[in-house]
This record gives sequence, C-alpha cells and structure tokens, in this order.
Amino acid sequence: MMNIVLASGSPRRIEIMRAHGIEPLVMPADIEENIPKVHGMCETVMFLALKKAQDVAGRLSSLADCTEEGSIIVAADTIVYKDGEIMGKPADRADAFRMLDKLRNDFHYVVTGVALLSYGRQLTRVFAEVTKVYFEDYQDSELEAYLDTDEAYDKAGAYAIQGYFAKHIDHIEGSYDNVIGFPWDRIEKEILKMEEK
Repeated sequence: MMNIVLASGSPRRIEIMRAHGIEPLVMPADIEENIPKVHGMCETVMFLALKKAQDVAGRLSSLADCTEEGSIIVAADTIVYKDGEIMGKPADRADAFRMLDKLRNDFHYVVTGVALLSYGRQLTRVFAEVTKVYFEDYQDSELEAYLDTDEAYDKAGAYAIQGYFAKHIDHIEGSYDNVIGFPWDRIEKEILKMEEK
C-alpha cells in the first residue's frame, strides 16, 4: 500500500492498522467537533471525518517525507446513536451514567464515518459504516462499578466493545471493528480502489 497518514491518535486505530501490516504516520487532527443540528447519524460522522482529513492535509506540506502525491490520509469519527440522540464522549460521570442507562436492555447503532483523501490528487472517498449493538439488562450497581474505572470517559456512548463493558453486550449485527471505531475491511477495500485510479 501507499504511504498512510492516520488523522488520529487513537491507540485502537493505530493497533488495527499495525495488525494489518501498516505502520502509519500518526498525525491527529486538530478540529472543533461542532455538529450542525440538521445532520443525521451518518451525515454527522462523515462531515467530521472529512473535516479531520482536510485539517491534516492542510498541514502535510511541511513534512517532506509525506508530500509524495498519492499518500492517503485516513480520518474517522465514531458516534453511538439511540432514539435520535447522537452520543459522543460523555462530559462527566453523570452523563456517562445517563447514556448507559438509556442503552440498557435494548439496541443502538454505532456509526463510524471515514474520509480517505489522496494527498495532492484531489481524490476523496467518504462513507459511513453502521453496526447494530444489543445490550443486556444490567443493574445500577454494575453501572456505578464500571464508572469507577477510567474506561467510560473517552469513548463514544461511554463504553468500549473490547473492554470491561463487553460482558453486557448480547450480540451485534455488523462489523466488530466498526464498534471499536475503525471498520478496517471497508477502509482497506476503499483504499485499494483509490490506488487503482
């Protein structure tokens, strides 16, 4: 594959890329994640992912080893969506409790928007991947114990499928990697299509 620039500092996204034999240049985007109210769940994450990719593209010219035409910038943004509410990272413990209380004993959607930008070639692909996640019922005491850990506070919807809260997931419909926040199979296919251009 061509040079890959990952517009994220997420350890989980870096780990997924390395597991597939790619050592990306890690260059986290620096944007304000303001969401226009009119956007739905897919439009929201695609909008933010593209904004991240464009931010990184604007800073790449200062890095000599990444200016070769065709280097691919990969940006992603993940949300949890339930009953019309877009859930990002919780503001505090009370917000995390509220989110997980809303998600219990029901299903919700995890949506990741991905933007792929071929540096210097005016070639961009933007898409969203959706996974349906079903939670079991759980007690308030279990929630409180979970919120005593650090896991909830930097995750969309206040949980990680690969973490402590995984025991409360009944099943999913769709991509597991998407729930982690990086739907690699789809990303790889789209990158290969770009390389053919």
